[in-house]
Amino acid sequence: MTTKTPAQSRPLSPFMLGQYYRFQWTSLLSFGHRITGVGLALGTALVALWLIALAAGPATYEAVAPHIKAWYGQVLLFAWTWALMYHLCNGIRHLFWDVGMGFDLKTAERSGYAVVVVSIVLTAAAWAVAYLG
Repeated sequence: MTTKTPAQSRPLSPFMLGQYYRFQWTSLLSFGHRITGVGLALGTALVALWLIALAAGPATYEAVAPHIKAWYGQVLLFAWTWALMYHLCNGIRHLFWDVGMGFDLKTAERSGYAVVVVSIVLTAAAWAVAYLG
């Protein structure tokens, strides 16, 4: 007969038993909301720098404009635009949650997909207006 040591008699965590954490779409969206919030703060600082350069006169603006027009500047502006639209859409979703609507799992998952799709559509629309209008 073998006796168990105190360490062996303790219950194991679900992770140790092979019952791994199930990925949740709403968790990913929550992380995304936080990350886009930080990205918006940093991106807004860059947009403010561009506006300050614009207000400072042609010489200062000419020093900043090539960076805004370069591929990396366009990528940063596009990412900032998407972060703004995502944060807006997810914020509206949270407003519905604040009044107690949309908490059931099916609705929460569907609204999460809607946030992603609508944020992409709004970003594309904003850039289309900027380039075509």
